[in-house]
Amino acid sequence: MATASKSSTSAPSFKAGQNVICTVTALPRATGAISTIERLMRRDPENRRALARAQTKRRQRMVVYNRGNRDWVSRETAARVVRVEKGAEWKMVYTLDLAPDIASVAKYLQMKAG
Repeated sequence: MATASKSSTSAPSFKAGQNVICTVTALPRATGAISTIERLMRRDPENRRALARAQTKRRQRMVVYNRGNRDWVSRETAARVVRVEKGAEWKMVYTLDLAPDIASVAKYLQMKAG
């Protein structure tokens, strides 16, 4: 079992429940870091609403037809609502479970209390 150790990363410490404004300062080259930042960006309330609305619209436009005497569903592919670009900014509520994710991509982000 790994123990928590103090690291020299520049991840700021925030209190749980505090609003945080994040800005992408540099583009990561690793796909894992990009997907981590995208996952953090999806926590923004505006992005959450856009994702929920897109999911509702996809369900409304879903085409169900008969194929081999079974219902077959033709689904749309989900839209990419968030994009990791230099200067992209979003707001989110900080929770303690985000600390490892934020620490892993801290060199690509600038974070401040909001």
